[in-house]
Amino acid sequence: VYEGAFGRREVGGNTPMTLDTIVGIASMTKAITTTAAMQLVERGKLSLDRPAQDVVPELSRARVLDGFEDNGQPRLRAPKRPITLRHLLTHTAGYSYEFWRPEILRYQEVTSTPGITTCTNAALTTPLLSDPGDRWEYGISIDWAGKMIEAISGQQLDRYFRDNILGPLGMADTTFKPSPSQQARLSRVHARDDQGGLAPVEFALPEQPEFLMGGGGLYGTAGDYLTFTQMILQGGTLKGVQVLRPETVELMRQNQIGALQIEPMKTAAPTLSNDVELFPGVPKKWGLGFLITTQPLATGRSAGSLWWAGLFNTYFWIDPTRRVSGVFVSQLLPFYDATAIDLLTRFETEVYRAVSSA
Repeated sequence: VYEGAFGRREVGGNTPMTLDTIVGIASMTKAITTTAAMQLVERGKLSLDRPAQDVVPELSRARVLDGFEDNGQPRLRAPKRPITLRHLLTHTAGYSYEFWRPEILRYQEVTSTPGITTCTNAALTTPLLSDPGDRWEYGISIDWAGKMIEAISGQQLDRYFRDNILGPLGMADTTFKPSPSQQARLSRVHARDDQGGLAPVEFALPEQPEFLMGGGGLYGTAGDYLTFTQMILQGGTLKGVQVLRPETVELMRQNQIGALQIEPMKTAAPTLSNDVELFPGVPKKWGLGFLITTQPLATGRSAGSLWWAGLFNTYFWIDPTRRVSGVFVSQLLPFYDATAIDLLTRFETEVYRAVSSA
């Protein structure tokens, strides 16, 4: 229906944003990692409901944070039940991010635990904030799902993705490590200051990570990601290439968290994220890999549509009812930028207007 690119890859520079510009898609990686996990569920190699520690023994060491002692040390206990792949894929395992939970930030400071963007294995040792299955909590769960994919497939995540998703779909510009030619098409990340101005900032994942971040490590183009959304939209098959079975995609689209609610996320790191309240007044659920909007939106989006985003203000939606998907990418911090959200909303509205009048 539409594609376009605007602005510069770096504020003050001369290189324009183009349709083949490479961007960090951050947490939009999660839906691809979830797809990989569900392929292995289809093949009988992973189970949604068996203890995940049977595949990745390190998960047996997960502990719940019950506060801090008077001396500042964390008070930890064993979880009431084991973590499963379903918990991980629905963000109900209890893991969080330091960006939105000050308890995790405090734990990292007290214990000298590195942050998730260091891509060190130690960064995955932060505690749970609730028992598995008790509440929705957005965090590092999908990074653990990536570890499970690697353990059961015997392949690193980049190779598994290339062989089973990216290669078959022709997503040649989606990668954990951009090549030199892709680096030449890479957009800088920018930060907004108190006056609303933008300036480039250094924000790059390690070149030699201890683990590939299944929760947020991919780079790619808007066009590549649109290909992925179209595959989901069409029930797991695109242009004759079957990535998932239709019944698997249908399962991914269904509410997997029951009566649990997706609450607003208050920032604990204002330079990285604003407060986030998604679609105020609209009940939201989580499937496998996607947020589900349970009511129609004013933009034209149908109830039951899928949605998620990435830290650098990248967003997508998939509307199975009206057969529409869209991708919007920018490269700026903090997340949930008001200008980006306004433009995304207007873009989505115009897409639906065009589809309705076609």
